[in-house]
Amino acid sequence: MILPIYIYGQPVLRKVAQDISPDYPQLKELISDMFESMTASNGVGLAAPQIGKDIRVVVIDLDVLSDDFPEYKGFRKAFINAHVLEVDDDSPKETLEEGCLSLPGLSEKVTRPTRIHVKYQDEDFVEHDEWVEGYLARVMQHEFDHLEGKMFIDRIPPLRKQMIYSKLKAMLKGKFRCAYRTKVAHK
Repeated sequence: MILPIYIYGQPVLRKVAQDISPDYPQLKELISDMFESMTASNGVGLAAPQIGKDIRVVVIDLDVLSDDFPEYKGFRKAFINAHVLEVDDDSPKETLEEGCLSLPGLSEKVTRPTRIHVKYQDEDFVEHDEWVEGYLARVMQHEFDHLEGKMFIDRIPPLRKQMIYSKLKAMLKGKFRCAYRTKVAHK
């Protein structure tokens, strides 16, 4: 089922998400719905807060980028109880354009470390503790930020944020265009 994407201004996007246990109701169905919603919205990642749930679940599908990044052929994973444990301060930082399904029509340059240490569980609740680098590290940082109540606009310089203020204000009022189902905050 395709779920609506929660747009900037929804309180759930600013909450720190909670870890879940294997008995979380209908988790497999939720993950399936998240993948379907993300694909329908042309995203590569989606965090549970973006569909209104304050739980630590993220889905990432980088297979769609496999023409440019052959190493991601077939990469489609769910991350449960995901946490960034540390960033490799010795790794180079990289600045790339980022967008977000919860901020339709907005993209900004964001600087992030290229290597991070993460801990998460897969769909079978098998624990993973690993260092990740490259584009996957960027996508994980972007999505895992959602689990901490953060959005990519929190990582841009104050002057840039001031320059997009009117767009953010318009989003709060539901004034934006996108081709997927959304749920806006009513202020």
